[in-house]
Amino acid sequence: MLKKSNTVLFMFALVLILVLSACGQATSNDAAPSSTTATTDETAAQPATEDNAATEGEMVTYASDVGDIQVPKNPQRIVDLTAFTTGYFVALDAPVVGALTGAIHNKYIEKQLAAEGTTDLGELPTAEPILSLKPDLIIAYKGTEGLDQLSAIAPVVQLEYGKHNYKDLMIEMGKLTNREDAAKAWVEKWEAKIAELKPQMQEIVGDRTVSILNPYDKGLYVFGHNYGRGGEILYGEFGLKAPEKAQAEVIDSGTGFASISLELLPEYAGDIIFTSRWSGDDSDPQKIYGNSIWKNLPAVKAGHVFQLDATSDTYNDPVSLEGQLDFITESLKSTK
Repeated sequence: MLKKSNTVLFMFALVLILVLSACGQATSNDAAPSSTTATTDETAAQPATEDNAATEGEMVTYASDVGDIQVPKNPQRIVDLTAFTTGYFVALDAPVVGALTGAIHNKYIEKQLAAEGTTDLGELPTAEPILSLKPDLIIAYKGTEGLDQLSAIAPVVQLEYGKHNYKDLMIEMGKLTNREDAAKAWVEKWEAKIAELKPQMQEIVGDRTVSILNPYDKGLYVFGHNYGRGGEILYGEFGLKAPEKAQAEVIDSGTGFASISLELLPEYAGDIIFTSRWSGDDSDPQKIYGNSIWKNLPAVKAGHVFQLDATSDTYNDPVSLEGQLDFITESLKSTK
């Protein structure tokens, strides 16, 4: 993921802070070990209070992306340092006490996190707020040096971004939080909804192609099936076609994105375009949108261009996908 570099920088900074301060504070913290609800799926409810009480403090083995790790059977104070996984915990009604700013301001889950009182840890949080939250489980990306230092605070489950598709990751997060039945119920409900909508969307779109384009400082990013922005739905679930070059270089290659110059845009632009500025820099998207090459695209002339949210639509967790599904289906219907 293009945003993963921010997480890596964060973890590097956090490790330096932990080396200086975590050991000195760990002793004093030893005691710490969609809709307007947490999910739009009523079946994805928290395990019964009696079960939580009976298993509080119990540890189980979880097979993480880097090997087995002992974690609480019913984690009660999760800190998510990945941002992109937070929506899975929201969908499962698993308690998140701390998350990064990007997740906190994701429009699809911000109300649920606010209602839960989730602490905004910023993009580069210091050790003190993490320690003060007394987490019993920490989620972080795999492969960043020094993550073992976090285990002085709580068990750390490392995730490898992209290893699991979102449905498989939902099941994994269900296992991790003792909510596997709720996770399976969400997947079943989602697949039933897709089965209903897919033939409708394929009939509406027909042989037309669809693109996901993000202007940035040096040109445009072309996104595919696994980097959020609706790609999981447009290409993965609905099976819609990308322009030939985008299909080959972005989707079939498995890379998920490509960077192109403005001059190459017509070769990658579909008959229907989903777009937003890229949130990774502060460049003015009008440099692209105001250019004659963009204005002369068939999709632009036909009014078949739909603006994604530059930040929230980068997420591909279950709650965000539910919101994107509504937007995408209504947008596609308008192209009839």
